[in-house]
Amino acid sequence: MTLDQFRPLASKFLRPFVVAAVRVGLTPDAISVLAFVLAVAAAGAFYLATPVGYVAGAILVFLNGWLDLLDGAVARETGVESEGGDLLDHVLDRYADIAVIAGLAAGIDAWLLGFAAVTGVLLTSYLGTQIQAVGLGRQYGGLLGRADRLALVGVVGVLSAVVPSVGGYALVAWLLGLFAVVGHFTALQRFWGAWGDLRESP
Repeated sequence: MTLDQFRPLASKFLRPFVVAAVRVGLTPDAISVLAFVLAVAAAGAFYLATPVGYVAGAILVFLNGWLDLLDGAVARETGVESEGGDLLDHVLDRYADIAVIAGLAAGIDAWLLGFAAVTGVLLTSYLGTQIQAVGLGRQYGGLLGRADRLALVGVVGVLSAVVPSVGGYALVAWLLGLFAVVGHFTALQRFWGAWGDLRESP
């Protein structure tokens, strides 16, 4: 199960924010850049590895995810959807993912684990867009989509402020391990699903 399936429901709650963004003249590209800036700020907060830093990082990650939904909604509302805007959004999302995971890994000095986590995350996203490139439509399926990752980072960020470790390992380390294992599994899951669809197509 993935939170991405709730995008239509989230879109209903976005409506007031879309109206406000259009009213103040925010463009979709500007919102995408702002979302990226918040992700970098979250990375810095997580690097501190303090209770305040973890809570601040969790809030910033939540805002990043919200703005990531908002930019597309504003583009549709104003009729300015474009391939360029979609490309910018995807590139900034990937850099945002890298920044957040790097901040989490640096905060607990777990670079190897961070590397495993970020490769799992990037491959998950890559498979989603590559499947679209071969004509099967954008793929959000699998166990761990971007919405799921952001939600987990937010929850673990808050919990780390009060429960820094579990079983002798930092709670953040458990999260990075999850991203590493499930991220790669999700990428393979998407690959096999798309591979089967391609083999069945005439």
